[in-house]
Amino acid sequence: MSHITIVGLGPGSVEQLTQAAIATLTQAKEVWLRTARHPVVPHLPQGPSIHSFDTLYEEAGTFEQVYATIAQRVLALGARAEGVVYAVPGHPLVGEATVTQILEAAREAGIPMRIVPGLSFIEPTLTALSLDALDGLQVVDALDVVGSHYPVLNPDRPVLIAQVYSRAVASELKLVLMSLYRDDHQTALVDAAGTAAESVIWGPLYEIDRRDPTPLTSLYIAPLPYVGSFEHLLDTVAHLRSPEGCPWDREQTHASLRETLLEETYEVLEALDREDDDALREELGDLLLQVVMHAQIASEEGAFHMPDVIAGIDAKLKRRHPHVWGALQVADAQEVIVNWEIIKRVERENKGESCADTERFLLDGVPKTLPSLAQARAYSSRAARVGLDEARFGAANARIQQAVESFLQTYVSEEQGTALGEVLFAIAQYAGRLELDPEAALREANVRFARRMRHVEQAARQQGATLESLDVVEKRRLWREVEA
Repeated sequence: MSHITIVGLGPGSVEQLTQAAIATLTQAKEVWLRTARHPVVPHLPQGPSIHSFDTLYEEAGTFEQVYATIAQRVLALGARAEGVVYAVPGHPLVGEATVTQILEAAREAGIPMRIVPGLSFIEPTLTALSLDALDGLQVVDALDVVGSHYPVLNPDRPVLIAQVYSRAVASELKLVLMSLYRDDHQTALVDAAGTAAESVIWGPLYEIDRRDPTPLTSLYIAPLPYVGSFEHLLDTVAHLRSPEGCPWDREQTHASLRETLLEETYEVLEALDREDDDALREELGDLLLQVVMHAQIASEEGAFHMPDVIAGIDAKLKRRHPHVWGALQVADAQEVIVNWEIIKRVERENKGESCADTERFLLDGVPKTLPSLAQARAYSSRAARVGLDEARFGAANARIQQAVESFLQTYVSEEQGTALGEVLFAIAQYAGRLELDPEAALREANVRFARRMRHVEQAARQQGATLESLDVVEKRRLWREVEA
């Protein structure tokens, strides 16, 4: 009756063929190989006729096409009364794309399946590197890593990347990995593990494409010498909040951390203003801690977990970028903004926020806790998206001048406050039109003013005086002489 038997041929040495594999191959009348380019093939049992699918690698354009075609043919062979014995390198369920396709199709077709295990490349690689697989080893396919923009790996754990079969793959792999690891991070290229030709070459990450890999080459990446994974930070914060942790951290709530969150945000902005990379790295860490603390508190309360936070923002990014993760075509960044607003409106409608009792308006999404200048810029920016742009270049100067004149001609304190607000809003609106950040511009002006003040104070001290002891004329002289 029809059946499919899939045999694992091991990593390449005939001594590593299992007894079950030898028995199955000996009893078969014919054996189909995914590829005959495997060291064990010349040593297969005599008797069965041997066939391979190697010609398909030359006929098809991509590996995906080759594997799909092989799977179809094995399925057709298995549907015969005599069935089929299909042999693959290593273990049938370790890096064998044809096998997973065959398993799925055979289940749908009702064809009986049997897997005869074989030693995979992993076991001899562990031996070559003296590794324990249960020490967090991550095993991935090189093409999966190359196909990503950022490696989805835990850098605190060792990594084994299989099928680094060419320099081109090694080169692309290196570029992706360098977004997570330093270019001199320790790696090892392991070739033909478990065979007489086995080799292990240690070296920095940037050198992995300077060798000539083979179809049996894998890349080992050592763990970082320091803690660098998001998961480890989550564990650290959970430890702080645990009974064995810190009494102060255990007492914190969403409410008690509000001010700290705001402070850390402004410290990040200050590092950005100073263009200080070291400070930015540290302040981003402090800000990330606040995010993790809030997520941990929510997890303890049963509200949500960190994966929910990540899943939500990941889905939102992909939903709001249909021109990246969909078929939508956009002409420029302005069209992206227009589509963004449309998508957000649809999202609100899907949430039921378009009902009369929860009616939303264009400016509702701007946080009310934003600093005033930043809030003014956000308000004017959203109004401009729907054509209500009062800060058009031709009229902006006149509006600002009019607001300033009104402020200068107002003498009632309450009205002065209103007039000053109009001046500041007009400037923030015009800044938005120029794609300038008024909040950042004012912070920079504050920095310049503070620097100038320090220089004036230093000049006064050099004269043996203090600012308070100098008269107005002398103060003005120092102020003019000191450069901002």
